[in-house]
Amino acid sequence: MPADAARLVAEDITLGYDRTDIVSDLSVRIPDGSFTIIIGPNACGKSTLLRGLSRLLGPTRGSVLLDGRAISSYPAKEVARRLGLLPQSALAPDGITVADLVARGRYPHQRLIRQWSEADERAVVDALEATGTRDLSARLVDELSGGQRQRVWVAMVLAQETDILLLDEPTTYLDVAHQVELMELFARLHREGRTVVAVLHDLNHAARYASHIIAMRDGRIVAEGAPADVVTSERVAEVFGLANVVIPDPVTGGPLVVPLGAHPAPAALDPAARPDSQGSAALGPAKSTP
Repeated sequence: MPADAARLVAEDITLGYDRTDIVSDLSVRIPDGSFTIIIGPNACGKSTLLRGLSRLLGPTRGSVLLDGRAISSYPAKEVARRLGLLPQSALAPDGITVADLVARGRYPHQRLIRQWSEADERAVVDALEATGTRDLSARLVDELSGGQRQRVWVAMVLAQETDILLLDEPTTYLDVAHQVELMELFARLHREGRTVVAVLHDLNHAARYASHIIAMRDGRIVAEGAPADVVTSERVAEVFGLANVVIPDPVTGGPLVVPLGAHPAPAALDPAARPDSQGSAALGPAKSTP
């Protein structure tokens, strides 16, 4: 594979359900080593695109390439050794413990004659520690709250130890503190060299943590690039139909979206009112969190 080639690429793909196209003739390259976040309104095709990139949903036209080959040409276990997926609605078998569910993340690394190893045990423990679920390891998954269950599913994906992680709304059911904990975890994995792709609804989480943002509407990509280039007031209004102003995040310096609702923008917040402004896009580049 050429040095400048992305490991995960979609070429002119069409994806849909029950003969209804949701995404049509879409092409995208996921930058290697990026924290890519896909944003957009409900039913715009975000999760459909992620399912296509993961091979969970096969395109009716076009192809998805993983490491230069059609992803459909790989055995399932080989895909799972290269790419981990957290689906939007995951279901655990009845009566399974947290430890046993997370251990299933090691399945792609197992062979018929290969026994459970110290490396497997370490991967599971590390995943439980990273998600703050080690104290839940003996509990039944059925007994957990929605937020606890979501963190356990993230732990299972982390236990796969793949270079590419695809996450469909990973902060669902989580309170704000656990949302930030998980986003910080994904940011750390990105800094360590993994490629992370997530579908998120929270624009400000996307703007703060992403290195690359893909904005979608009506099954197409309307913008992609660095947060400061994509998260502008005009673009947010175009994609979400939301009156807003975008101001510098006081923590990172990147873009921060402030919804207006029915209220006019105070002059102190309105970028157009600032003498040095070039409209709402006049923002400094987003900085990574410490």
